[in-house]
Amino acid sequence: MNLPLVFIDGDQGTTGLQIHQRLRERTDLKLLTLPVTERKDPRRRAEALNACDITILCLPDAAAREAVDLIVNPAVRVIDASSAHRTHPDWTYGFPEMMPGQARHIAVAHRVTNPGCYPTGAIGLLRPLLQAGLIPGQYPISIHAVSGYSGGGRAAVETYEGRDAANASPYQVYGLGLAHKHVPEIQQHAGLVQRPIFVPAYGAFRQGIVLTIPLALRQLAPGTDAAALHACLARHYAGAPHVQVQSLEESSALTHLDPCALNGTDDLRLDVLANQEHGHVLLSAVFDNLGKGASGAAAQNLDLMLGRL
Repeated sequence: MNLPLVFIDGDQGTTGLQIHQRLRERTDLKLLTLPVTERKDPRRRAEALNACDITILCLPDAAAREAVDLIVNPAVRVIDASSAHRTHPDWTYGFPEMMPGQARHIAVAHRVTNPGCYPTGAIGLLRPLLQAGLIPGQYPISIHAVSGYSGGGRAAVETYEGRDAANASPYQVYGLGLAHKHVPEIQQHAGLVQRPIFVPAYGAFRQGIVLTIPLALRQLAPGTDAAALHACLARHYAGAPHVQVQSLEESSALTHLDPCALNGTDDLRLDVLANQEHGHVLLSAVFDNLGKGASGAAAQNLDLMLGRL
């Protein structure tokens, strides 16, 4: 039996290295790897891209688009880990738990775009609640997220782990122009009518994300409370092996949110935190930006496309 051939284009970047480490010991597929001297050779890359069964693109956006243009073999299937195609109508969004049937769509797709790390948490929280009508589509959504510095790629890792690491900022808020490239992706796949406000930050820890979305109950659908929001999320993700919806009791016992709590896993943990007296709710998502937020999502999509899940 011929094993499926998988080529990772860009396997020396943060996400590419993680995916390579996940796949290199597997016996149910074969990895196609180019020698160091050939990785930037357009001819050899084109040959590899057209010789494999599935290619995983771990490239900057422009390079990912160029790689897709190099594929002329109609049998080659693609998982793109960049943000180049996340809102493209011809690409399948690679968030299997996003809605019923999405895993089946991914399984048969020829072009799959991996979700962004921040959008994984935001869409994971918002889409079920918007679809159920609990959050109005016009609600002024505000999202804050803090990621480990690995989310900034090799340059950020070098800043925090290189010779000048002692001078690296312990915490930095960025995207101050409120035009982060993940915003259109969040708006489209969450089902928001209007553009959300998204404020991201990096902390002085390598990996992990905590993302929060505050809500005022008086602006939600009549009668909506924390219990209704929680029940909706729990129903939506019932049986999903990689999404944990903590009980209201577990959430109410929390005194802090640790962005590193799920590091080393491919899981997404969701909480609904409430202050009934003031009518406020905080939705939160915790996950590994290198797990469910990147390489773990790519591996999950690969297994769906290979019929392994």
